[in-house]
Amino acid sequence: MCTAVLPLYLTSIGLGPAALGVIEGVADLLKSLSKLGGGILGHYVKRKKPWASVGYLVTSLSTGGMGLVSSVAGLVSLRSLAWISRGFRSPLRDYLLADAVEKTHYGRAYGLERAGDMLGAVSGPLLATLLVWCGIQFRTVILWTFVPGVAAAAFLFFLTRERSTTTAASPESDEPKVRRRFPKIFWLFLVGVLLFGLGDFSRTFLIWLAARPLGETASAPGTLSIAALLYALHNLVSAAAAYPVGWLGDRRSKLPVLIAGYGLGVLTNLLLALYWTSLAWLTIAIIFSGIYIAIEETLEKAVAAEWLPRELRSLGFGILACTNAVGDMASSLYVGLLLQRGASEYAFGIAVAAGAVGVVWMLGLILSQRLPSE
Repeated sequence: MCTAVLPLYLTSIGLGPAALGVIEGVADLLKSLSKLGGGILGHYVKRKKPWASVGYLVTSLSTGGMGLVSSVAGLVSLRSLAWISRGFRSPLRDYLLADAVEKTHYGRAYGLERAGDMLGAVSGPLLATLLVWCGIQFRTVILWTFVPGVAAAAFLFFLTRERSTTTAASPESDEPKVRRRFPKIFWLFLVGVLLFGLGDFSRTFLIWLAARPLGETASAPGTLSIAALLYALHNLVSAAAAYPVGWLGDRRSKLPVLIAGYGLGVLTNLLLALYWTSLAWLTIAIIFSGIYIAIEETLEKAVAAEWLPRELRSLGFGILACTNAVGDMASSLYVGLLLQRGASEYAFGIAVAAGAVGVVWMLGLILSQRLPSE
């Protein structure tokens, strides 16, 4: 809801795209670092649920609080705090998800979480649009984000159970208490994740791409609405694909399914490089993007959960999330700069090349037969 109205809110208080760039850039940088911080904390504390709940609560309070300030300093501070807490909670939540199900259900667990997240990414902007259409001020819409945010924190804290560290719920709990090291295969997997991430730029660029063929101008705001609806389609497709993808990963080997998703990501960027000025091809690319994002975000964590020993999962998820964030941030920077210079073919061509290298690296993991036996 907040993301949908934030650019309009900034305009209404006399701030422009430069302010939006500062706000989002600083927030994304801090979020990537906080993901690692959350993983480190989770590695040393026995109970993850209270800390994850605090992360959800601080995200909600900081986001809603943006409706109470009008200065760049205040907005940057609150948006950054919201993104820090959002990144901080991620590895803790991912640990709790892996701990709540058997190993045979990792794919479905993360698929269900991704589906819920993407449904929020569809319904939130639509709800915000409806409220604005009804005459609700942008500031008030942002304040209303307190409601779902605080509810999420309350549900996590009061209605979920955290598995005791002494519960013999899985064979891992019977292992001797020894200092464990990350498996070598996990570090090799992270290299592939980073390589692919260098071509996995922010999907919000799709809104900008969709607006261009539609002739989006300040005097034709309806075109931006159509572009935003196409982005909502992207998130809806991703929500619909997430659970089936997780189910497929549980029924088959997860890494080959993930590699197929990476391959679809390369194809998506290739379509953007060749046909980004065509609305029809762009729509196909948006649908492909929704599918591959669902595969990527579901099965990367499911693969990591299988390979990581329980006592290293929180830290491992933090490292995985930070690796993803670094790759995504770097790719978004060069894609944005090249698009601004009018070099769209180079922007998406580099993304294609980086993603293809990531696919080849992951295929090498399979061919080298270094995967743990199932």
